[in-house]
Amino acid sequence: MIDGKRVAVAMSGGVDSSVAAALLREQGHDVFGLMLRLWSEPGQNGNRHNRCCTPDAVGQAREVAGLLDIPFYVLDAREVFHQAVVQFFIGGHTDGVTPNPCLQCNRHIRWGFLLSKALGMGATHLATGHYARVHKEGEHYQLRRGSDADKDQSYALSMLGQRELSQTLLPLGDFTKSYTRSLAGRLGLPVAQRPESQDLCFLADNDYRNFLRKHAPKCLRPGPIVNSAGERIGEHNGLPLYTVGQRKGIGIAAPEPLYVLDRERAANTLVVGSRVELGEIRLRAEKVNWTSGDQPDSTLRARVQIRYRARPAPASITPVGKNVVDVEFDHPLSGITPGQAAVFYSDDVCLGGGEIQP
Repeated sequence: MIDGKRVAVAMSGGVDSSVAAALLREQGHDVFGLMLRLWSEPGQNGNRHNRCCTPDAVGQAREVAGLLDIPFYVLDAREVFHQAVVQFFIGGHTDGVTPNPCLQCNRHIRWGFLLSKALGMGATHLATGHYARVHKEGEHYQLRRGSDADKDQSYALSMLGQRELSQTLLPLGDFTKSYTRSLAGRLGLPVAQRPESQDLCFLADNDYRNFLRKHAPKCLRPGPIVNSAGERIGEHNGLPLYTVGQRKGIGIAAPEPLYVLDRERAANTLVVGSRVELGEIRLRAEKVNWTSGDQPDSTLRARVQIRYRARPAPASITPVGKNVVDVEFDHPLSGITPGQAAVFYSDDVCLGGGEIQP
């Protein structure tokens, strides 16, 4: 840890960020808490609170800050969040991919807007409750997996570069979730048993399909469903309502389960087939971020993770342009989804990642 620094802690009212703040305070850092007010879709009852910053969550964070005797501030990020995350989510679906708004939020909101505000308030570092580790190796910083493989969140931080890593503290990287909760109890924090936060925090009813029907209806054009031989076997309700690898909700009776194999945007066609047909051996990733700041000059071997909870698979990664790579897996992999992130690992070191292309 870094002694005697002024640290802004991104607080959410949850157990992870609360324990992170408590540990940093205990270690003698000059700590203050920051919480963001984010945009949310209006609910049926008129509720406009993002699930990451409900009045209850703000109250919990404020109470924890009071117990720790640290300053606490709430920053309005609704407009920048809507522009950077919500519009990105709508645009991705409109373009026929399955976007990852959480990585976008980390890139532009937490380590963009929030880090900038924190530095402007005199902080030298931003701390969060993510389960990952930052390690300094010589003059360079590495992003490493959290010690708890079941809770590791390095995938969601693969967009960080050297500047961000040098200004980031992740106090929970060596903990398990159960240990964090027990530590919160011992510290007397009232959030020890608070439930986990949920993804897609800006949805009113936690249903992204309903959100698209309301906010991007033009992208939901019905069209044909075909099998891998090109034979029409049904009609879909709009390509954004389906994702590669999906089995349930296709709406076609068949002798064996059908899976979404592809979404052909130009033809507005959904391609389905058997599980065996789902595997692919290659992908291209663009907008690649290398956490070291340097793109490799030649092909490298690594393990590649294609979703937050997916098992990393061995592959060869070949740079084919600036921030563009081709990935070839040793064995066919199912569930490769355009719009999601392909994240690269060497042992427990996160090398970076990029956006999977159609």
